[in-house]
Amino acid sequence: MHLTYFGANSWLLELGQQKILIDPWLVDSLVFGNLPWFFKGDKPAALDSLPEQIDLILLSQGLEDHAHKPTLQQLDKTIPVVASISATQVVEQLGYTQVTSLPPGETFILGNQVEIRAMVGAPIGPLQVENSYLLKELDSGTSVYYEPHGYPPEELKNYAPVDVVISPVLNLELPLLGPVIQGNTTALQLAQLAQPQVFLPTAAGGDVEYAGILNSLLRASGSVEGLRTQLADHNLSTQVIEPPPGKREQVLGVRC
Repeated sequence: MHLTYFGANSWLLELGQQKILIDPWLVDSLVFGNLPWFFKGDKPAALDSLPEQIDLILLSQGLEDHAHKPTLQQLDKTIPVVASISATQVVEQLGYTQVTSLPPGETFILGNQVEIRAMVGAPIGPLQVENSYLLKELDSGTSVYYEPHGYPPEELKNYAPVDVVISPVLNLELPLLGPVIQGNTTALQLAQLAQPQVFLPTAAGGDVEYAGILNSLLRASGSVEGLRTQLADHNLSTQVIEPPPGKREQVLGVRC
C-alpha cells in the first residue's frame, strides 16, 4: 500500500491496483464562501498538481476543504465518485457522470478489489452528519480508516484491528463555539477503537499558509508528540508517522 499526502486533507491512496483520491485540494487557493477576506489557504507550488490515472474520487464532506470546486473542475468528470450526501450535490452540479452517494452503513466495491464502507463522520450543524470511510483491500485484508475532523464512531471497534488510520491529532477551536476539529480530544480514543499499526495525521499538515478573519480566531492545541506519549502511556504500539507532502510513500509495517 502506498500513500501520497498533498497537505490539508488531500491524500492519494494506492490500495491493491486502485488509486483513490481523497478530499482533493490540488490547485488554486482554498476559500470559504468565495470570501478570501474571511478564510483563504494557499499551498506550496510543489503540491499544486493533479495526479494521473485516478480510479476513484472519495469525498467525505461537501465543504470547500473537502470538495474543493477548482480542483474538481479540472479533474476528468468521468472519474467515478463516492461521496457523502452533501458532497454528492457538489460534484453533480459540476457535471460528474458517475456519482455514488454513500450514506453511513452502506458499502461500495471498487474494481472488485476494494470495499469502501461509509461510516458516521463529523456533524456539520444540527441536522447534517458527514462521512468517514473504512477501506479494505479484499485480497489481503489491508484496511484504512479516514475521518478528517476527529469524530470516530463507536462501531469502528467491530472492524478492529485496522491497519492505518488517517485522522487529525490537533484541536482547532473557535471562541465560544468550541472545536471545529477535535483530533487532540479523540485521537487516543480512535487508536483504542481501531488498534491501528499506523496513525497518519491529517488536516493541519503540508506547509499550508492560511489567512483571513476565521483563521485569526482559530486556536490550536495538541501535537504529534503528545499523541505518541498518550499511546505509550496506554501501552499501544501504534506508530504516528508524518509523511512528507508530495512524496509517494510505502506505509511501513502494514500488510501489503
